[in-house]
Amino acid sequence: MAKHGKKYIDIAKKAPAEPVSLEEAIAFIKANPAAKFDETIEIGMRMGCDPRKSDQMVRGTVGLPHGTGKDVRVLVFAGGAAAEAAREAGADFVGTDDLIEKIRGGWTDFDVAIATPEAMQEVRKIARQLGPRGLMPNPRTGTVTDDTADAVKAQKAGKVEFRMDRQGNICVMFGKLSFDQEKLLENVNALIGAIKAERPAATKGQYIRGASLSSTMGVPVRVAIKD
Repeated sequence: MAKHGKKYIDIAKKAPAEPVSLEEAIAFIKANPAAKFDETIEIGMRMGCDPRKSDQMVRGTVGLPHGTGKDVRVLVFAGGAAAEAAREAGADFVGTDDLIEKIRGGWTDFDVAIATPEAMQEVRKIARQLGPRGLMPNPRTGTVTDDTADAVKAQKAGKVEFRMDRQGNICVMFGKLSFDQEKLLENVNALIGAIKAERPAATKGQYIRGASLSSTMGVPVRVAIKD
């Protein structure tokens, strides 16, 4: 079990014992920062889906109304006009073979990877490096496209991906503690709405079994979310 410092323990003593509304959870976390830096705030959700079954996988993307507050480093696998468009849109890294070789060597200093359909033939060769880190471009999340400019702008503006892990959990950051309460509330509601919209038809019973909000170093606060 991880050991926590005095500040964390003091906050934990004040934390609500039962699930509260999203508004109450955000207010509590903002009023009880656990670190001196501007922490990120995230939602963790326990899903009522079977992660072993492909027809119950939950995955998608959503553009947060107020962004994430994070400087997203975007890499684009592309050549020709698509590469130039990506650079003009603000991509941090653009290329094909050079980037593939770099990643083969262990480099993954970026947050999102985008690829044109043409480039994917080569990108698939490094699936073992990208896949486990959640960095593999995928058409379902809009990261395999010929329109590299729009894809880069969307990621820079605060588009986030959510994906259920092997334990049936989804964990996504949706802003910074320095954000106004209303902005955090709008962001998390947009995220929850997108996750609900991706409910697999094969899932029976309760879809969202539990959820909590927490900051980077803070205490998780359970929240009540209508299924």
